[in-house]
Formats: sequence, C-alpha cells, structure tokens
Amino acid sequence: MIDHVRDLASVREATERLLDAAASLDNAALAEPSRLPGWTRGHVLAHIARNADALVNVLRGRPMYEDAATRDTDIERDAPRPLDVHVADLRESAERFQAVGAEPADWARTVELRNGVTDAAARIPFRRWVEVDLHHVDLGIGYDLKDLPEEFVLREIDFLADRWSGRPEVPPVTLRVGYEESGPAWTTGGTEGAPVVLGGPAVELLGWLSGRDLKGAHLAVLEGDGLPELPPL
Repeated sequence: MIDHVRDLASVREATERLLDAAASLDNAALAEPSRLPGWTRGHVLAHIARNADALVNVLRGRPMYEDAATRDTDIERDAPRPLDVHVADLRESAERFQAVGAEPADWARTVELRNGVTDAAARIPFRRWVEVDLHHVDLGIGYDLKDLPEEFVLREIDFLADRWSGRPEVPPVTLRVGYEESGPAWTTGGTEGAPVVLGGPAVELLGWLSGRDLKGAHLAVLEGDGLPELPPL
C-alpha cells in the first residue's frame, strides 16, 4: 500500500539534500550544461521548483500547467536567475507542496496530471520524490544513480517498467536484479519482437529505464540479441 505520509517525509529529505548541494554552487556553475540535453543547471533547478507548484495544482484539482508553452516559458524565464534566488524558490515551492500534502484529503481519489494522465492522489508524493532526486542526479554535481536510496531505486524501476509496458517500439523485456532467476524481476515492453532478459545491479536497470548515466551499458544480456534502445521518456 502506498504511504503518502512516508513519501512526503522522503520528499523533504531529498529536497534538503538538493538544497545543500545547490548551495555549494555559484552563478557560473548554474550557467553550465546539466546532464539533460539543452538544459543548463539553472534550467534543471527552475524545473524542479515549478514542478512543485504544478503538483500543488494537481492536488488542488486544477490543471497541472496552464499549457505546455507556459510550462516551457516559465522554465526559460527562471533558468538565468542568480543562485540565491534559485535556492529560495526551491525551498519556498517545496514548502508549499509539503503544506498541501499535510492537509486532510481523500488520498484515494484520482487526480489528473499532464496530457490526460491520471493517478491516485496518494502517488503524487512519490512522483515529486522522483522529480527531486532524479533531477538532482541530472545536475551533475556529484550525486549519482548509485547514491539514490535503495527503496527509491526499486520503486522507480517498478514505475518505469510499467510506463514502458505495452510500447510497440520496445521488445518484450525481463529485468532482473542480479543474474539469477531468484532475484527481483519486472517485465516491460511490448509483445512484438524477440524477448530480451537483462540482468545486473538495480541502479543499472534504472539507468536503462530512465535513459541516464550509461543507459544500462553494463547490464548483462542474459537472453536475446542485445540491449534494446529506448526512445526518450
């Protein structure tokens, strides 16, 4: 069962890690490229802050973003700001999210995100945790996939395996933590093509699913012709 209260606490911890790391940067470092193509570190921090407000909208029953153009414009507007403004915005937007999360609510209700995607309200804190911790990795400032909490890694593998499930451009794939059938496993992909079985450390599985780090280059192909290439998330 999803524990949104526990996830909110994990979001707070992840946010504090991010704020501590961001405070060690300077304005020049913010203007440098992040690990996300076309985005500086300033873009990443701006997105994290605006995502907090967007998820407040979701929990309030409002549209997540006014529209896609507004989302992108807001990030571009905020990306060049000086470090102290970024840090203050990150902290204040995080506090707004936590405040809404602390309100009495029907956490079993269905809420709507972008592009018609729906989910249980109780899963929104985990979605926020994903935004904070994975984008912390994207900053490229010493926090990597291997540093993510184990619980987070396994839950995000589960989430992304489900997200890629049924995609016709992805062959049927079985993912195993380790190299034996006894380890935790997930299935993903479509139904067409030769099945593939991948094995290795959980963080490598996450790297492949999320298109980060080495994108699963160190995974063992236990069955099949090779490591499938995933389209962008």
